[in-house]
Amino acid sequence: MKNKRILALCLIVTFLFTLVGCGKADKTDAGTAAKDSVVIAMDAESEPAAGFDPIMGWAAGEHTHDPLIQSTLLITKDDITIGYDLAKEYTISPDGLTWTFKIRSDVKFTDGVPLTAKDVAFTYNNAMKQATETDLSMLKSVEAIDDTTAVFHFNTPYSAFAYTAAVVGIVPEHAYHAATYGKNPIGSGRYILKQWDKGQQVILEANPNYYGEKPKMKKVSIVFMSEDASYAAAQGGQVDVAYTAPSYTVNPIKGYNILAFNTEDIRGLNLPAVPAGNKTPAKRNGETYPAGNNVTSHLAIRQAIACAIDREAIVKNVLNGYGSVAYSDSVNEPWENEAMKVAYDPAKAKTILEADGWRLNAEGIYEKQGLKAEFDLLYISSNSVRTGIAMAVKEMLKPVGIKVNPMGSSWDQIATLCYATPHVFGAGSHSPTGVRSHYYTGKNYASYSNPTVDTYIDEALAATSVEASYPLWKKAQWDGAAGVTPQADSPWVWLVEIKHIYFVRENLNVIDKKIHPHGYGWTIVNNVHQWSWK
Repeated sequence: MKNKRILALCLIVTFLFTLVGCGKADKTDAGTAAKDSVVIAMDAESEPAAGFDPIMGWAAGEHTHDPLIQSTLLITKDDITIGYDLAKEYTISPDGLTWTFKIRSDVKFTDGVPLTAKDVAFTYNNAMKQATETDLSMLKSVEAIDDTTAVFHFNTPYSAFAYTAAVVGIVPEHAYHAATYGKNPIGSGRYILKQWDKGQQVILEANPNYYGEKPKMKKVSIVFMSEDASYAAAQGGQVDVAYTAPSYTVNPIKGYNILAFNTEDIRGLNLPAVPAGNKTPAKRNGETYPAGNNVTSHLAIRQAIACAIDREAIVKNVLNGYGSVAYSDSVNEPWENEAMKVAYDPAKAKTILEADGWRLNAEGIYEKQGLKAEFDLLYISSNSVRTGIAMAVKEMLKPVGIKVNPMGSSWDQIATLCYATPHVFGAGSHSPTGVRSHYYTGKNYASYSNPTVDTYIDEALAATSVEASYPLWKKAQWDGAAGVTPQADSPWVWLVEIKHIYFVRENLNVIDKKIHPHGYGWTIVNNVHQWSWK
């Protein structure tokens, strides 16, 4: 069986690089011979199902990154503060309901047509109609006052919108066709999409008329692969950069360095806070899913889990040291509250349960009024880190009398099940809105609701600036009396920050100073235009 698996991987790699190489038989052509091109193996789940269309969610949503093909109004700089791209400046009205952007007048799309404020309005007015991961529900409308002035009208103040404007790429109104744009996008970004072989690869070439810093890397080829295939491709010298997981780093590859990047990519568990039998709020398409869990709806269970998991051991044994402990999804970000931290204390976990009336049964499992402290735990089975975390959680909760049944599946299935069954989630972004998505009523996978927390989140979004909102985001987590900390409502248990790890050719200079958000994919190429060969 093992030999068959290796053979299958070799066939996949050979097939893919027949495409990427476009007839180049010499494997050194994959970057080293051509000094201005690079081949990158990326997680297969990074391929955008709806194509490279910002209106359909490309680059925005949960896995945010630079859209590369399109320009954005703003950018997030290396220190996660806001900078400018198309926009030269922006102002916010005193009530927070009107944002006015003044944009550059010297930008053209790659077909030669100037980019104007009408394209900005067209992009956002259409994007807000789509049911994508890009949350634009705060917007009422966008209008172009003249070629260089776009005015955004809001339904409600939303101080974090600057982070949204840093990932939504602008599309050309004159050349946009919803059915085809995702496959053949025209933009004004640093790169042009030259070829997309769906399920296999994309090839980007530098935009010769880009208005900003000229890309050093003229050609960027990205192949989509599983973890196994990515490692095999690096072993065969077929890629210059290969994403990988901690378990592969024990076998280094000659000619490659292992680079690990700091991230806000956090792994944690959602713990449904309401009993089984509930439903999620209806989505835009009217769908609802079963919500609630009879075991994790008990506050004592959630608090016990928070202090019964040895996060240091997960970092050491599952991540092989490529990570750090985490107690929130915003580690070291300006809005993180120190009160989210909790000590590893399995004895305290048992004390919490017993104080709530749980008693050990003959099987060594806590039980209360006929209900066993037992629940299923979902994880994405194709991901070795999430698999390892699920197994570690099972072993760590067993001694404190909580039985966990790990269940591997695909995200497509988990997406409908995780409102009722805890899941090993990945999260973390360059925006404080993660606090909203995890704790605001009707918005989160734990079906959690607390009016006090909601009020602080509303006040944070209504703040006059992102900076003014930070103290309120902190209070949403813990204000001294209420919140979502492990000692309080504990609807999520955050565990570890994972480093993003890559095998990189020794003579490739990878520039990547910005902390990676959640999403083991396109973030690595945010600065690919600055990469160079030594």
